[in-house]
Amino acid sequence: MKHVYLGLCVLGFILPVSQLVPLVMETGGFDLTFFMQQVFANRSSSLLAMDLLVTAIAALALIVVEAGRIGMRRVWAPIACVFLVGMSLGLPLFLYMRELHLEKAGKA
Repeated sequence: MKHVYLGLCVLGFILPVSQLVPLVMETGGFDLTFFMQQVFANRSSSLLAMDLLVTAIAALALIVVEAGRIGMRRVWAPIACVFLVGMSLGLPLFLYMRELHLEKAGKA
């Protein structure tokens, strides 16, 4: 599974950034106000944004609790990725790191 998670990390970085870069180039920089107006421009996009917000909160709780439970280090990396890129990178990165940690712990 670690290879699947690593592949999802790559996709989870490339796909969002492939949409962010043209947006930044079109608007001449990252404008948070404009971005939020676009996110909540209609009920469909608002629904997805709210769904993703709850999912991100749940994933952050999972990351913190599970990392503490198994004694995983460097948990700041997937947390930072959730905020800087999104769930599409943060969650697969955590799952990848978790697989590596469990694999290493099993061999010890």
